[in-house]
Amino acid sequence: MNIRFNIKAFVAFCHDMAASALAWVLAYWLRFNFDIPASQYEGMYSVLLWGVPLQGILFLWFGLYKGIWRYASIPDLKRILLAVVVATLSIPLIIFMSRMDGIPRSVLLLDPILLLMFMGGSRITYRAWKEHKLYGLLREQGKPVLILGAGDAAVSLVKELSRNQEWRVVGLLDDDPSKQGRQLHGVKVLGAISDLEKQAEKNDIHHAILAIPSATQAVRRRINGICQNANVELFTIPTFDDLVSGRVAISQIRKIEVEDLLGREPVMLDDAGLHSLLTGKVVMVTGAGGSIGSELCRQIAKFSPTSLVLYELNEFSIYRIEQEFLERFPNIRIACAIGDVKCRPRLDQVMAQYRPAIVFHAAAYKHVPLMETENSWEAVRNNVLGTYTLARAAIDHGVSKFVMISTDKAVNPTNVMGATKRLAEMLCLGFQDAGETKFVIVRFGNVLGSAGSVIPKFQEQIARGGPVTVTHPEIIRYFMSIPEAAQLVLQAGVMGQAGEIYVLDMGEPVKIADLARDMIRLSGLSEDDVSVEFTGLRPGEKLYEELLADDETTLPTPHPKLRIARAELARCAVPLPELLFWLNQPLLAEMEVKQGLMRWIPEYHPAQRAR
Repeated sequence: MNIRFNIKAFVAFCHDMAASALAWVLAYWLRFNFDIPASQYEGMYSVLLWGVPLQGILFLWFGLYKGIWRYASIPDLKRILLAVVVATLSIPLIIFMSRMDGIPRSVLLLDPILLLMFMGGSRITYRAWKEHKLYGLLREQGKPVLILGAGDAAVSLVKELSRNQEWRVVGLLDDDPSKQGRQLHGVKVLGAISDLEKQAEKNDIHHAILAIPSATQAVRRRINGICQNANVELFTIPTFDDLVSGRVAISQIRKIEVEDLLGREPVMLDDAGLHSLLTGKVVMVTGAGGSIGSELCRQIAKFSPTSLVLYELNEFSIYRIEQEFLERFPNIRIACAIGDVKCRPRLDQVMAQYRPAIVFHAAAYKHVPLMETENSWEAVRNNVLGTYTLARAAIDHGVSKFVMISTDKAVNPTNVMGATKRLAEMLCLGFQDAGETKFVIVRFGNVLGSAGSVIPKFQEQIARGGPVTVTHPEIIRYFMSIPEAAQLVLQAGVMGQAGEIYVLDMGEPVKIADLARDMIRLSGLSEDDVSVEFTGLRPGEKLYEELLADDETTLPTPHPKLRIARAELARCAVPLPELLFWLNQPLLAEMEVKQGLMRWIPEYHPAQRAR
């Protein structure tokens, strides 16, 4: 390999020496209209004898032969330009110092121009020839595709796909009128994105690639709708954050997914505040094996805590997160503690051993229909008694901050799960003056892809051929991604001083029936293939969720996605002896559970059973 490389470098060097000599002679020919006077030959040849070797030395000095012509690019041309400029300055200087007469000044100007043309042009021509030889035939192969967008990402994508056998770029579409009609790497911007259906029909195109990595949710949904109307399958490139971080390449094209349509703007985190809160601290996460709990652990690990205590009841869940951390975060010290948040002796044992400074309480039963009837008392015990037990242990063991993860279903609850979370909120607010521990509560709605959420359920139903079941045609929900929810929980933990209920900005609500139809289309099917059926509201289910109770007001915070909900203190006062007596009953029936919850939570009104 080294011999082959040296031979090629030697050939390139010989080429440049010939180009140098030719440029010098041609400069004379041009200067004298191809009729060089006999008196000029002596000066021309004398400079040629020492000027060409001098330029060769400079070319070697500037490393012109370390690159490969096939990949000649702007940096290579810059090196050639610099070497020629230095040579251009050196030759007249030597002529002046040696007192040579009769060298026309116009020759000294023409020579570097011609030399640049010969050296740079030959390299670019060679690269173009090689690329045509290697990739020219591929341009007529592959699936025809339109690229949506004509920005930097689209330019890079066109460049990379020119070497790809799978795709053949027919054109680009962009809504910027100034770009329409222009060409990018030989590919024309055919029109606006709204012209997709016309262009797809004209060019027999069934695929499009969205090359706008910073596109908002609204833009993505609009473009997806245009593609669906045109019967064009939509693909996308990685997000802007992934591209900037270098984790992926722009050519890693994938089908657009429902998460892309429901995606939101990136969360801006207070890194300094999070380092102050987490770095060098012992952090404990309950429910660490769940969707939110495990993502919290991943986000916390980025801020280098002294150790991370993973508290979880489910053995398999904590095993999975343990194995993941051993692979992804080998430098983070973790402790995997299997235990129940209702078990005070186990909590005392873990907290005494590890002395956590911050506790994130994510352990809870969250599935509304499951908790509504036969399991209602277990929901109360786990969500209310578990929170009480954990909060008391945190106070007694000197935890500085306790962050409880709540839900939008705690607002004017109509189901047992929401009522238990509201009662847990009230307990935490009531504990605010019980010790040095600061209690912070965070409410948010549904998260994409979490255990038991609607999206995995729809995916399974579509895979089986349907039908996709939706409870009501008008039911709506708020969605955010699991990483976004975890990041905002951490941000609320930084900002929380004591006794606040933070409400996350959940964005625009999504109609679940529309979500089901989107997922069917994204699977390459239609409602003729997979139908949507409405089954009626389930026990405890509402058509829409609220983020604030009627008697609460919100206050802005420095973070645009967080607001504070202030409840009246009287509403949060819970007579603990009576509540604890009720919580420690061995077993209560569904009606007794709901009657008790109505006693503690005046705004709780159980939903009527669907008939």
